[in-house]
Amino acid sequence: MYTRKIEEDLDCGLYLAMKVLGGKWKCCILDAIHRGMTRPSLIAKYIREASQRVIEMQLAELLQFGVVEKTVENETAYPKKSEYRLTVLGESLLPILSQIDGWGLRHADVIKDRLSEPEVN
Repeated sequence: MYTRKIEEDLDCGLYLAMKVLGGKWKCCILDAIHRGMTRPSLIAKYIREASQRVIEMQLAELLQFGVVEKTVENETAYPKKSEYRLTVLGESLLPILSQIDGWGLRHADVIKDRLSEPEVN
């Protein structure tokens, strides 16, 4: 079994929140589900920059933390049709995601300018 060399700080709220939300597409995935895109294929169409595999991996992590729940329709059929819904825990993140979205929109000009600058290493 793998043991970490550096102990995780499970008493830090920011650390715990980033364990759940950390990942390039998790916030966008939660937004997509909130907007009614419950199937992984629909989420992938909504987030075109992310591959289907990455979306499925991040959905699995969100499922592990109890932020989303998964239902499978007709488990004997192939391909299986799975849908994801926000849990109460997931819905509690929506106001936070709204705040992050607002912050991004308020500071979009500055961020876009910085993104267009060449990287300095």
